[in-house]
Amino acid sequence: MAGIRSFILPGRRSRQPMNSSSPCDDDHKSVGVLSPLRISIYRRIWAASLLTNFGMLVLGVGAAWIMTQLTARPSMVALVQTALMLPLMLLAIPAGALADMYDRRIIALTGLCFSAATSTILCLLTWYGLLTPAVVLVFCFLVGCGMALYGPAWQSSVAEQVPIQSLPQAIALNSISYNIARCFGPALGGFLVAICGAIGAFISLALLYIPLMIVLARWKRVQIPLRLPPERVDRAVVSGIRYILHSPSIRIVLIRCFVVGVIGGSVLALLPLTARNSLAGGPETYGLLLGAFGLGAVGGAILVPRARKHFSGESATRWCCIILGISMVGIGFSRLAILSAFFLLVAGAMWMLNMALYNIGMQTSAPRWIAGRLLAAYQSSVNGGLAIGSWWWGAVAQQQSISIAMYASGGMMILSPLIGLRFRIPDPSTAVDEGLDAIPDPKVSLALTPRSGPIIIEIEYHIAPHHARQFYRVMQKVQQVRKRNGAHDWCIARDVSDSLLWTERFRCPTWLDYLRMRGRSTQAERDTHALARRYHSGPAPVQVRRMLERPFGSVRWNVEAVDIGGDDVLPLD
Repeated sequence: MAGIRSFILPGRRSRQPMNSSSPCDDDHKSVGVLSPLRISIYRRIWAASLLTNFGMLVLGVGAAWIMTQLTARPSMVALVQTALMLPLMLLAIPAGALADMYDRRIIALTGLCFSAATSTILCLLTWYGLLTPAVVLVFCFLVGCGMALYGPAWQSSVAEQVPIQSLPQAIALNSISYNIARCFGPALGGFLVAICGAIGAFISLALLYIPLMIVLARWKRVQIPLRLPPERVDRAVVSGIRYILHSPSIRIVLIRCFVVGVIGGSVLALLPLTARNSLAGGPETYGLLLGAFGLGAVGGAILVPRARKHFSGESATRWCCIILGISMVGIGFSRLAILSAFFLLVAGAMWMLNMALYNIGMQTSAPRWIAGRLLAAYQSSVNGGLAIGSWWWGAVAQQQSISIAMYASGGMMILSPLIGLRFRIPDPSTAVDEGLDAIPDPKVSLALTPRSGPIIIEIEYHIAPHHARQFYRVMQKVQQVRKRNGAHDWCIARDVSDSLLWTERFRCPTWLDYLRMRGRSTQAERDTHALARRYHSGPAPVQVRRMLERPFGSVRWNVEAVDIGGDDVLPLD
């Protein structure tokens, strides 16, 4: 309880500043909550994205409320939330791959233009009276597709707009931007639907995209030239999935985000029905309830620095889930708008605090080469959970009642911290590696091309017997590093005739894949390799052999394909 009380006490978290190559035009000695707004490009994008967030929330209100008029089935109303969120799950990883491979500004602009075009078509269909439940769901899905393309590119570009020591504050400000819009956007949407009908909400969305499109078009983003050609989209997607599979801390965060999204999807998905049935209200009531949730979320974003100071990652998420679950039960119980608004205020704060902690942990620990894909995976996990949860709790509400659905989801949320017994949230890392010197390409005496392969790498260590156990444990960490950066068929073997000789062996599909793997190492990963080297006790340095595999039938013995070999002794990379 002392930790909870400390949330509201003054205090600052001292953090070690880190170097950054991010462009900025101001002095950044201060890293206060509002310090990123001193950077002109971040300030302009932040303000324009605030308007876009307004438009998206107005769309959600308009689509959900018009669905209550087109059909009385609770499951169809809940599917509006699913239609908006499902693309963020299905398309996030490919969108993140595109953000890592190409100009993030162009990718973000493409997504915004697509959403603006589909919003305009939705306005025309509404004007001519062609709306049906299926049409509403399809166009909500299409708008979500554009935002799925925009999201990873925008989030991963934040680190290019602010210095690294201001990145947590910039992430929190982005959350505040969304939730400022949530405070007033739903209420505005409710009034627009009441006065102008659904077309008012849809037109506002199309118009509010324009400022952000202009700001991004004028952003003179510094494009760092790639040392190696970009991967194909399919290979980039595989690289992202492989990195996640071999990063236990990232897997845990994604699993926990998904679980919270599935359970917590009942709150927003059933809110239109709560406003209409439980509270006997209209679109204004629905908008005001969403505004209460958004106001609470702003408060939750403000509490992020204090939560990081006074709680571990697991403790903070545990308390957030318990308090959120109690609020969800209260929403199901309430029959008064003011009481429901109070519970939504608390629920919004706990939801945002929980998700902001996950987001900060992902962004501050993601290497730049894969930042877009990891943030896309985070986005896919959260929104995929919300999409599935919205559908599920809508079906429960249709079969039982809205109150029972809220009671059940609230109870599950209270119990959800039990998953931490198996998947414990790691404390956020701040080890974003910026400006690492590229590892020089190794010297070769064969005429290799980027597609030459497979490449076999063997690294020999001489390890004293009394260090063998410690060395083996370090090599388990090396295995994770190698595999997530692109190695295949990794193994560690001990020579049966020489007990001091250990050989690490792995493969890369092509020479270009091997060069990419060498260029992906972060400082923390290089430290792991250095720790393994320190156990080496041989008279000579650690020996590295890089070999081009020659399967039968693959070699054409002619002048153009000579096979001159030789071993070289190089530092362990």
